[in-house]
Amino acid sequence: MAEALRWKSKVLLAKIETVYGTDPTPTEAILAKNVVCQPMEGEDVARDIERPFRGAQEMFAVGLRAVLEFDVELVGSGTAGTAPAWSAIARSCGLAEVVTPLTDVVYSPISSAYESTTLYFWIGGNKQAIVGCRGTAVVNVNAQEIPTIRFTLTGLWAKPALQATPAIDLAAFKTPLVATDANTPVMTVGGASLVTRSFSFNLANDVQPRLLLGREEITIVDSNEEITATVEAVALATFDPFDKANALATVAVAVTHDTRAGHIVAIAAPTCSVRRPQGYENDQGVLMWPLRLAPLPSDTGDDQFSITLT
Repeated sequence: MAEALRWKSKVLLAKIETVYGTDPTPTEAILAKNVVCQPMEGEDVARDIERPFRGAQEMFAVGLRAVLEFDVELVGSGTAGTAPAWSAIARSCGLAEVVTPLTDVVYSPISSAYESTTLYFWIGGNKQAIVGCRGTAVVNVNAQEIPTIRFTLTGLWAKPALQATPAIDLAAFKTPLVATDANTPVMTVGGASLVTRSFSFNLANDVQPRLLLGREEITIVDSNEEITATVEAVALATFDPFDKANALATVAVAVTHDTRAGHIVAIAAPTCSVRRPQGYENDQGVLMWPLRLAPLPSDTGDDQFSITLT
C-alpha cells in the first residue's frame, strides 16, 4: 500500500505574472501558516433531463477556480528599501509597490491595471499550478501574538498533476516580533494613543471570477476597506467615538509595528470615517470599545491608506 500524503508536506511558490494568466515559472518560496486550500471551487450545473423514473443525474462543474488562504508573518525584508519576501502576493491584492532603495517600500491601493500572480502549491508529490491569481488580505496585530497578513488568493483552475516537490529557500523571510507595548510603539486614532487589545485592517477586495467566451480572468471588482480595533475606553474629552460617528467625522489611524531598521511596518489611514460603536466589552474588568472605521479616499482616489516598510 502506498504511503499516505502528509499535510505538512506543503510547499508554496509564487511569482508575479508579466502577462495575465501566463505562467512565469515561480521559484520564490512562501513561508506560510494556517493554510486552507479549495482546489476546485465552483458551481454545479445539473442536466435536468426529463425521465420517466427517479434518480440522480450528471452535474457539470462550472465556474472553476482555485482558492488558497494562508498567513504570512508581518515583517519587512530586513533591509530598508528592499521589498519583502511576500511582495508578489501583496501586489496581486490590488496594491501598487513603490521601492525607494535604501529608504522604504510603500504599498498603496490602485483602481486599475491590477497585477496577478502564479502560485505553485504542492502537497506531497501533487502539484497544482494556479495562474491569474488576485486576492485580498487582512492585517492582524493583536497583543501578545505574532502579527500576520492573511491572504486569500483566487486563481484560474488547473488540474493537479504529479510532480516531485522542489527544494526551497526561505531565507528571505525574516523573524518577526510579537506585538507588545515595546515592539508596537504606535497605535493612534484621531491623534489619541489608545491601549489596544486587537487591531485588524481588512482590504476587503471584492474578488470575482469572470469566465466568459473569449476571456477568463479573476478580477477585483471593488473594495470596502475596514479597520477594527478593540481598545480601552478613555474619557470622552480624549476621544469620543459616539460624537464622531454621529457627526460623520473623520480621523487618522496609525499603527507601527517593530523597531528594527528594515523590519518596521507602518500602516497609515489618514481619513477614516468612524462607524457607530455597537456595544461595550468587559476585558478583565476593564471597559473596552470595539471600534469600527472605514478608510475613505479623497476626491483624487487611491490614497485611503498606505503600508510603509522601513
